[in-house]
Amino acid sequence: MTPGVVRQIMANGEIQLAVEDGIARLCFSHPKANSLPASLLSTFAESIRKLDKDDSVRVILIESAGDGAFCAGASFEEFKKISTKEEGTQFFMGFARVLLAIRACTCFVVTRVQGKVVGGGVGIVAASDYSLAVPAAEIKLSEFALGIGPFTIGPAVERKIGAAAFSQMSIDTEWRSASWGLQRGLYARLCEDREQLDASVDELLSTLAASSAQATAAMRAMFWEGTENWDSMLPARARVSGELLAAGKSAPEA
Repeated sequence: MTPGVVRQIMANGEIQLAVEDGIARLCFSHPKANSLPASLLSTFAESIRKLDKDDSVRVILIESAGDGAFCAGASFEEFKKISTKEEGTQFFMGFARVLLAIRACTCFVVTRVQGKVVGGGVGIVAASDYSLAVPAAEIKLSEFALGIGPFTIGPAVERKIGAAAFSQMSIDTEWRSASWGLQRGLYARLCEDREQLDASVDELLSTLAASSAQATAAMRAMFWEGTENWDSMLPARARVSGELLAAGKSAPEA
């Protein structure tokens, strides 16, 4: 990919890609608090795969646009329209494909988290190798409150913060502070404000872009040992969510 900015504008959001000096920046945006509809998720996963195949890319940054939420999770508008388990499965497979694309990378993936993170957004942060955030970056898993559960993103979140913290987040669906996320390893670094966040992100990206590509690939393979079953596990988890969602839609009202 040549240096510069590539914009992919869809009816439901936008992906911007920029590559310069070995650093690839993937910025996603959506008018509804940077939520992720199916079309945006598809482009997201495809973009990650393409960037990793580009020999000029040494590190990938995932960020979202604006000063508000980092990511509100899956598109609630699409969520409401699902009526069958097949539709539900494909809906949740969008996140599975993004997580699998991140997992398959040979270069490091960094996230810049400038605001609140919900549901699938937490999964993306968890799948990243290193995440930097600000105090406003509160986190929440809301799936259980919607009648399903964080099945698809669960392996990524549990791998990052541990089974106990993951189960707590999944059950009570309450907001957790950015400090809570830092203490449990979801965030690697908490910056005072967005100015410090940007400076810290730029410094880290420059360091990683100048690092050995062979060492990076070997370290990443080591970090991801034990996830070889994700290619089958995540689709299976997506089917569970799809079935639960469809069952909830077809259940008679009390």
